[in-house]
Amino acid sequence: GNNFIAISAGYIHSLALRSDGCIVGWGYNYYGQAIPPAGNNFTAKAAGHVHSLALRSDGSIVGWGWNEYGQATPPAGNDFIAIAAGAYHSLALRSDGNIVSWGSNGYGQATPPDGSNFIAIAAGGWHSLALRSDGSITSWGSNYDPYGNWVGQATPPDGNNYVAIAAGGWHSLALRSDGSIVGWGYNGYSQATPPAGNNYITIDAGGYHSLALRSDGSIVGWGANSDGQATPPAGNNYISIAAGGWHSLALKVCQYAVAGDLNDDCKVDFYDFAIMSANWLIDCNIDPNNPACMPK
Repeated sequence: GNNFIAISAGYIHSLALRSDGCIVGWGYNYYGQAIPPAGNNFTAKAAGHVHSLALRSDGSIVGWGWNEYGQATPPAGNDFIAIAAGAYHSLALRSDGNIVSWGSNGYGQATPPDGSNFIAIAAGGWHSLALRSDGSITSWGSNYDPYGNWVGQATPPDGNNYVAIAAGGWHSLALRSDGSIVGWGYNGYSQATPPAGNNYITIDAGGYHSLALRSDGSIVGWGANSDGQATPPAGNNYISIAAGGWHSLALKVCQYAVAGDLNDDCKVDFYDFAIMSANWLIDCNIDPNNPACMPK
């Protein structure tokens, strides 16, 4: 399809938001986490370990999937403007700048700080991040790696020049206002060591890998790469990225308009001729090896 506007990657499932406000899901679905609710009033979605969240246009939240810790049972209310799903906990940002959280809280990851000056949130494996309106970052939850070593993923760097944040399994990333990236936390696969440069506009952190979108529309990945999750496709027509547990997603658009490209896949082929045949006064031979059309 070509009507997607946003993507999210969970541990081993994925979600995408369509332009009509519907959500589609795919991947591992043992707990129903890849089967979103019906409706076309959604404006955002978030994929956690084995649960999912969606934000409705009226400001309310719905959750589905595994719910042992209550992570898929969001609070009532319709004043929410952003959501984030961690391993077994969830976050939401209210319109007044306050943060609310629910789900597993064994490391304090679901106990956000007080305050009403927050503008962005990110939920990692067992830690959480928030970006303040002054450009500084705060964090809470576990500071330990999978082996019990202190690595500090919930101890962000000082400074107030940050514009975006991302929380992975045991590491964290932040995008500076100059377009450079900083990383911290568990770095066993170099996932917390971002590439140099200051031409980045979007970041995301997966289980053990990381992604960044450049201003030219190309993607760079680093960290664990056992399944190719840190090896993005070539090209510079990407507008969004998502890093999951062991996979990655990217949303792309055509770099330029192609005459006759009716399904927006950046080329003219027999699929476009099929659309012509179905909708216009022409007959098309939709043989993929020899497509041709003529007036009826």
